[in-house]
Amino acid sequence: MRTLLDSPGLEGVPDTVRLAVVVLAARTPSETGVVEIRARELGRWLGLSESRVRHAVVPGLRRSGVVDVDTLTGEFGEDWGLTCRVLPMWEAQNKVGHPLQLPKPELATLLRLMEALMAPGWAHRDGRVTPAGLLGARTGHGAAADRLALLLLVLETAESGRVRLCGGTVNKRYGRPVATLARLLGSSLSRAERVLARLEDAGLVERPRRQTVSRLRQVSRLVVPAVAAAHSGRQGTTDGRVGNLAGTAWPSQDSLSPTKPQTNEAREGCGTDEGDLAATTPLHAVHSSVADVFSDAEVDSGFSGSAVPGSCGRPKRASTREDQAADGETAVAQSAPPVAEDGPLRGAKPKESPVEGRYGQRAARTGAGGRPKAVGWEKTQQQRRVDLPAHLGLRVALRPVAGLWERLSGWQQVQVEAAAKAEVKRLAGMLMRPEAAPQLLADRFTDRLEETGGEALVDRPYPWLIRRGLVQRQACTDRRCDDGIRLDTGGECESCGNVVHIRRAGRAKVAAEIDRELPSLGGRGRRQVLEERLREHTRCEAEQAGARHAQAVAEVEMRRVAAARRRAAEEAAALERLSAACVECGLLGAAGLCPECTYRRRMDVLVQDAVDLAVAVRADLDDSAQIAALSERCEADTRALVDDVCRRQAAADQSLMAFIAREVAERIRDERRASAHQGLLRSEEAEAEAEAVYDTVLRRRPRCHQAAEEAADEARRRTAHYMLEHKLGQLRAQRARMQAGRAPTRVG
Repeated sequence: MRTLLDSPGLEGVPDTVRLAVVVLAARTPSETGVVEIRARELGRWLGLSESRVRHAVVPGLRRSGVVDVDTLTGEFGEDWGLTCRVLPMWEAQNKVGHPLQLPKPELATLLRLMEALMAPGWAHRDGRVTPAGLLGARTGHGAAADRLALLLLVLETAESGRVRLCGGTVNKRYGRPVATLARLLGSSLSRAERVLARLEDAGLVERPRRQTVSRLRQVSRLVVPAVAAAHSGRQGTTDGRVGNLAGTAWPSQDSLSPTKPQTNEAREGCGTDEGDLAATTPLHAVHSSVADVFSDAEVDSGFSGSAVPGSCGRPKRASTREDQAADGETAVAQSAPPVAEDGPLRGAKPKESPVEGRYGQRAARTGAGGRPKAVGWEKTQQQRRVDLPAHLGLRVALRPVAGLWERLSGWQQVQVEAAAKAEVKRLAGMLMRPEAAPQLLADRFTDRLEETGGEALVDRPYPWLIRRGLVQRQACTDRRCDDGIRLDTGGECESCGNVVHIRRAGRAKVAAEIDRELPSLGGRGRRQVLEERLREHTRCEAEQAGARHAQAVAEVEMRRVAAARRRAAEEAAALERLSAACVECGLLGAAGLCPECTYRRRMDVLVQDAVDLAVAVRADLDDSAQIAALSERCEADTRALVDDVCRRQAAADQSLMAFIAREVAERIRDERRASAHQGLLRSEEAEAEAEAVYDTVLRRRPRCHQAAEEAADEARRRTAHYMLEHKLGQLRAQRARMQAGRAPTRVG
């Protein structure tokens, strides 16, 4: 199981996907290695709905790469049937000694264990009923996590029912059992605590703790009573491999009895207090030699080391007539915890045990059969409110269902309040008067209760509120329609009227055709023919709708195929570009140009820019001969400077030399641009523009000399930049004419 869950594709995936992999692995036939299962059946194993399996679990299995999934689509294109291969088990078939190479008996054992823990239960055709597993009836939020946690705990449980706890340092706030479960699930401690609390609330696991003489609780254990019961034979076994752990399923409303303990109250499977707990020194001060300090054996005899009353059977030293009930009947009464005998440090025998005095409240909070209740459930029960929410809008909206609100638990009230708030907000967005949204929702609740027959006929308030009371029922395609009534106006929905009109028109048309074709037919025969024609008409409309749906699905599939082909073509073109040889040196796999040739091309561009900057500020731009001569000489000097720097820094490394050449050329270009700009700042045109701007600013603001200076400097820089760009443009135009053979040459 560790090998399967540690597969690379299952890192960080939800527990629903991990549990689905485990279920599919357990149901894998040894002959074929291929699992065929319906999406609905897989959802029953996971405790999820069929829609959740199709939209979350199956895509998660595909993304993980651990399970190869082929689907059989249903009538509306949904994933109906699944054909799955668990790839780690498939690949391990021919690997001798691989942990996932399971023979047929071991696969059968794994399947029997899964059935005992989480099988949904079946009703056979001959009337036989296969009961659900321990968690078979557990559904909804956290069901997959609970099932996976119980499976991993059972695999770590010894025959005595005790789970092997993890070692090392753990968080004292949560304890070692929670840390053990967190490491098994690969989750946080808080999440493992919630899962363990739910399992403990269902009576599937227990956390008994020893108590010391100093009334301090010692290291706790983690016990799975069903495993101990199965090995001790109290529930019997169905074969020689796996005990029948399915003696108690998760409590559900369909159960005949609300609670059913897994084992009897004697708790033989729990064992005594000695065993897997580390022997520790009693947490006491040093006593004098005249005082008798209790040893470990005495602690086990029913004093501070004894378990909480009713947690693990009666202590060994029983008082006289402790089995006799208070009323004299033969029923066995709950035994009171024994107390220590008189001693040097005891003035009188106490009225109650130290265990019961300190943990009386904890014992009072245990449920039926001695099972402790989960902390999360108790907290939820404490948060339960009788009154409606304080928000005025929600109070108005939920007033018709105040009786159902009082019957909800704390968690259910929170969910209903959030759903009602979201529905009020959605309705407010449809209305011209948003403040009327709460009353509109209240009217909906009133109508739904009238349909049901009143609050007294609502057996399950939470599902009724979430799935019926709060749900808008559109009778047509108009989003403002609710049972044929417009939400914004309160009148009849026009779209629904159109639908009714169309149906009536179709009925009248069919009736007219019958009168025209069969004029002599009347009475009952006419009604029979009319109904047959209408059924045929409805069937034709359904076929047309199905054909349109199939056509839409085909078009979507065609677009998907076209998009996939386009992506494949683009990927092939990109791969071809990447594998193309360098156009300069012919290096293979250089994407058309290798880095060395790229640096050289960039260096040539930078050298040309540096030459243009030098020629633009020195040459007469109307003399083509001077431009050609100066450009040739400047380019030669620039390249010589670049080569000299590269030889001094890069030695014989050609790639490094090309890179350094590009960097040097870029630095030369920047220096020449700065020099040309600096020279043009001192030109007559720049000075004239600066003086004109200076005078203009002073005329507007006579005493603002500093602002005038700043404006003049900005005008000087702007003019120099414009002049440089203008000269470069003239130089490029002149070179273009020279290359075309149309450039004039100035003489003299």
